[in-house]
Amino acid sequence: MQSVVARASRRFLWTASPRQQGSTLFRVSSSGSIHVFPVYQMVTLSDRAGFLGALMVRGLPAGTESRTQEVKFRNSNFSSFASSSASKSEERSSAAEAEALNHPVNEVKQALKEAKASENVAISSYWGISPRTVLREDGSTWPWRSFMPWDTYTADTSIDLKRHRETETLTDKIAFWTVKTLRVPTDLFFRKRYGCRAMMLETVAAVPGMVGGMLLHLRSLRNFEHSGGWIKALLEEAENERMHLMTFMEVAKPKWYERALVVTVQGIFFNAYFLLYLLSPRIAHRMVGYLEEEAIHSYTQYLHEIDCGRLPNVPAPPIAIDYWRLPKDASIRDVVEVVRADEAHHRDVNHFAADIHEEGRLLKDSPAPIGYH
Repeated sequence: MQSVVARASRRFLWTASPRQQGSTLFRVSSSGSIHVFPVYQMVTLSDRAGFLGALMVRGLPAGTESRTQEVKFRNSNFSSFASSSASKSEERSSAAEAEALNHPVNEVKQALKEAKASENVAISSYWGISPRTVLREDGSTWPWRSFMPWDTYTADTSIDLKRHRETETLTDKIAFWTVKTLRVPTDLFFRKRYGCRAMMLETVAAVPGMVGGMLLHLRSLRNFEHSGGWIKALLEEAENERMHLMTFMEVAKPKWYERALVVTVQGIFFNAYFLLYLLSPRIAHRMVGYLEEEAIHSYTQYLHEIDCGRLPNVPAPPIAIDYWRLPKDASIRDVVEVVRADEAHHRDVNHFAADIHEEGRLLKDSPAPIGYH
């Protein structure tokens, strides 16, 4: 598989034959780390290879000793080599391959194998984009890539869980009874399987924030206007709901038919909510507000089943402990409590957005509650 360098080399080395291809492995030392550079060249050991080599060396770490056709690591020089079917370069190609066999190629392959297996090794690309090592407060390596330590928080569980937005207008009633109708098949399908129920709920609850944030983003681009922070607020909600899903996946392993149901429900709900938001953002946000109220009720029932001993209070997944900054000995009950608090905050945000539209104003006219959860 050819890299970006190979594609770029076609632009710079337009006279090179497409069949003149080879592979170069650079191994350099930088602050105790091993950097492995897989490079695909278009030419043999000619002046063009020197130009391409110089182009690649620019992305190597500072302090690396390099030449146009090779990179020196300790006492070993790793030269580029190429094979070619072009008649004029057969002799040079054979000589290059013979020279490559005399180099410790196996050592390079071993270095690449060790680099992939080690946590203290950075795999760098030609463009110099290397994953940085993130540490915890205790100095250990941060294990997650989907979120960083600065994305974590302590949930506000003191929020009022019983707050309810009364249905005052026709649109409120439409939103409310739509949610109530959708709850019926959910109750029939999942019954007392609250782990699977939570998993399914989060696959749906993560959609509205993404759809609303996307449409507000496009509106901001079209109208050359700011969003008042609402794009960020809604995308934060979608990401938070997705983290709920990642957590409950560790608790309730979905079966094949549940996965099929998720695909079906997500496809239908995404398109339906997309159209609804285009037609009436007010109804869309109001419906999500009532949906979050139902989520609060479901998680309260989940806690009741745990307290009664009908569901096991298993240890909390490690991802939940890090994301919500829970104690190391936290249980699934603690996780459900903080998730329920998140849903209560999402309830308030969406009812607030619906109220803004009800007053005839746009969301950008009122500051968004960024980071409210």
